Amino acid sequence: MTPTNPSPTGLPRRNFLKSAGALMFGATLGATPAALAVIPPQPGRKRLLRIAHLTDIHVSDRKGAPEGMAAAIRHAQGQADRPDLLLFGGDCIGDALETPKAEVLRQWELWEKIFAAEVKLPHVVCLGNHDILGWSRRGDVTLAGDPDYGKALALRRLGLKERYFSFDRAGWHFVVLDSMEMGATNGYLARLDEEQFAWLARDLAATPATTPVCVLSHIPILSAAAFLDGDLAKTGNWEVPGAWMHLDLRRIKDLFLQHTNVRLCLSGHLHMVDDVTYLGVRYLCNGAVCGGWWKGNYQEFGPVYALIDLYDDGSAENRLVAYQV
Repeated sequence: MTPTNPSPTGLPRRNFLKSAGALMFGATLGATPAALAVIPPQPGRKRLLRIAHLTDIHVSDRKGAPEGMAAAIRHAQGQADRPDLLLFGGDCIGDALETPKAEVLRQWELWEKIFAAEVKLPHVVCLGNHDILGWSRRGDVTLAGDPDYGKALALRRLGLKERYFSFDRAGWHFVVLDSMEMGATNGYLARLDEEQFAWLARDLAATPATTPVCVLSHIPILSAAAFLDGDLAKTGNWEVPGAWMHLDLRRIKDLFLQHTNVRLCLSGHLHMVDDVTYLGVRYLCNGAVCGGWWKGNYQEFGPVYALIDLYDDGSAENRLVAYQV
């Protein structure tokens, strides 16, 4: 499988080459390897693209959820300096992991109705764990032989031909990942399957080194907030669940070290916010449109989306935007 071009948006797949001196990806600080250098924004940089990152909408018939989804999309598209592209970061519907299929179908109908009515700009969507049908109900006989089981239903309802893909836009290369692998017993783990990881390695190798890369995943590849999502130190050691943050962080990090034009990774999942830079890559966990599942805040974090400006020097500016639910 060699997914390219997210078919639902028609975004063009093109190689956008910059002149050799335009981007500072080869910069070093003394003897420090380039991968370790945090390259500051360059004077006179030019903004190439503004993105709205809306993740963890969790739309359902829960009070306030349909209205909140519509309000967030309207707010993002109504900016005076409006975004060029909307990135939807997964967990589109309330839940499909544990919820009976009839209710899941009603949630997808709500998503499609609101999405069709409200979204007016180019957009890309990735899968979230709660979009996956039945992985937490593997013993349910009603799921036996159901062709919609797992990711199939979500892919169809979102209009996605592939669960991971890449595209180019305005001088940046975008990679959209599928973070979820089925757990050995129940539920899911945050990890790229072997096929997807091999594809990612090929995709990055085929991207010009002068083209900055933004990675979109549902589950954070690396996160500080993951350590605070529950009492994870009660045993005397930090124990971050394998569903909270990518278990294959180390090999993804090693791959990114070979491609220092990977500059930005966007995620959601935790309904919390953090901003971590590690080995030259900035990892942004950008909260949740639904906040605390449409019941107010989750810990310190309310309903938000993010506006992200991407520049020709590979830098990015991220601003969280609270909207009226």
